[in-house]
Amino acid sequence: MGVTVPDPRAAVRALARAADPGPGATAPPLEGLVDVDGTDPGLFGPGSAAWRLHGDPATIIGGFRSLLLQALHPAVMGGVAQHSSYRDDPFGRLERTSRFIVATVFGTTDDAERAVATVRRVHRRVHGALADGTPYDAADPELVAFVHVTEVDSFLAANQAYGRRRLSDDDADRYCAEMAEVARLLGAEDVPRTAAATRAWLVDRQPDLHLGPDGRATLRFLFNPPVPLLARPAHLAVATAGVGLLPLWAQVALRLPALPPVDALVVRPGVNALLATFHWAFPPRPGSLAARREAAVAAGP
Repeated sequence: MGVTVPDPRAAVRALARAADPGPGATAPPLEGLVDVDGTDPGLFGPGSAAWRLHGDPATIIGGFRSLLLQALHPAVMGGVAQHSSYRDDPFGRLERTSRFIVATVFGTTDDAERAVATVRRVHRRVHGALADGTPYDAADPELVAFVHVTEVDSFLAANQAYGRRRLSDDDADRYCAEMAEVARLLGAEDVPRTAAATRAWLVDRQPDLHLGPDGRATLRFLFNPPVPLLARPAHLAVATAGVGLLPLWAQVALRLPALPPVDALVVRPGVNALLATFHWAFPPRPGSLAARREAAVAAGP
C-alpha cells in the first residue's frame, strides 16, 4: 500500500481558510464588480504602476497603516463614528474599500466610473457636526484628499518595505500621478502627484491632526477586532508592521511608538516570511483577476 504524502500547500490553504474572520475579509467576488473580460483597459491598464502595486498582498499592510493615519483626523473619525456600522459590521468598511480599489484600478472605465458614482452618493449623505460643534462633510474636497493621500502614501510605504515587485522612484511618482485621477473623480482638488509631494502634503496637515475620542475608539477596534483565535497572530503581524511604517510624528500622535531595532530585526523578517508563505501557498493563477483582465485587454475589441 502506497503512502499518501500530504500536500503542504493544501495544509497552509486550509489553515488560512480556518483563520478567515468572515465574509467581509474575503476577496470580493469578481461577478458584478468588474467586467473581467472587457477589452477596455480602464483608467490605467496592465502596464501601469497601479496594477503592479495593487497586485501584491503587501497592500493589506498599507491599508492598515492608512486607517491609523485617518484615526488622527477628527472630521474623518466623526463621519465613521456617526455614519458607519463598523461595530455591527466590522469588516464591511474594509470590504467596500477593497471593492472600490479593485473596480477603479483593475476594472474597465465603466466599472471605475460606476464605483466612483457609488462613493460620491455615499459621501453626500455623510455630514454632521463633531462634539464641539465643528461641522464636517465627507464630500469636502479636503477630506476626500486626506483619505486619498493617506492611502496612496501607505500603499507606497508597504510596497517599498514588503512588496515583491517594488516600484522604482520613477514608478512611485507615476503611481501617485495615476491615483490622483481617482481622487479627482471623487471630488478632491490639488492632490499631490509625486511620492515626495505626497509625504510633504501629510506633514503640512500635522497641525490639524490629533487623536480624539472617536480616533481612540477606532484604534481599540483596529488592534482588537473580532477575529478567530487562529487569525490573531497574522493580524498582530500586519498591525505591528503598519505601525512600524508610520512616520515618527504619526507614531507620537497616535501614542504607538515603534522600536526601530525590533521592527528591523523581528517584525520585517517575520512579516516577509508570512507573505512569502502566502505567495507559496497561493501562487498566481491564469484565472486570477489581473491575469484575465490583462488577457482581455491584449485581445482587443
